Amino acid sequence: MNTIDKLKWRYATKKFDTTKKLSNAKLNTLKEAFNLTATSFGLQTITMLIVSDKEVRDNLVPHSYYQKQVVEASHLLVICIKDNIINSDVVDYYKNIKNTRNTSEEILNPFRESLIKTMNGMTVEERQNWSKNQAYIALGNLMTVCAIEDIDACPMEGFVPSKFDELLQLQEKGLKSVLLLPVGYRAADDMFAELKKVRKSISETVIEL
Repeated sequence: MNTIDKLKWRYATKKFDTTKKLSNAKLNTLKEAFNLTATSFGLQTITMLIVSDKEVRDNLVPHSYYQKQVVEASHLLVICIKDNIINSDVVDYYKNIKNTRNTSEEILNPFRESLIKTMNGMTVEERQNWSKNQAYIALGNLMTVCAIEDIDACPMEGFVPSKFDELLQLQEKGLKSVLLLPVGYRAADDMFAELKKVRKSISETVIEL
């Protein structure tokens, strides 16, 4: 299949085959893809939690409006944001740039100070909303990679973040859950797998100037 065929093959999987699990190689591809996702300034204020434990996921189902994909999928990916962005996050980021690229302080310092000023000019809520935008970029990237890798997935906003944060002890990690992506392999009897995609025509969604 080419890229477009892969995207046509992809759908929001409603029922997973509970007997099929992702290999470590596939999981590593998803980890790498998440880590390579573009983020604003490259600051990476998002984290991905991979939940494989079935008992843990069973406990999450009631807080996912009883969507069974959470527990039936091979793994549950929980995309999280930092509950706050502080100056040391920016400082550490520029240390990483310096170590990776051997960039001089003379070049880095103005950019570091400008980004610290930008972050300090936001409220905590604004910083969280800014990070959520990055989380959606990661979700889209992961969905495309899943399609290319023949991995089924179901993007989900329908869950109670505060309950997930509590059960997964995310507060202790300074994180807040914002998006879910169960991943695995579709069940043979998932009726939604064979349904035609319903989309507007390209002429309605794309404007060329």
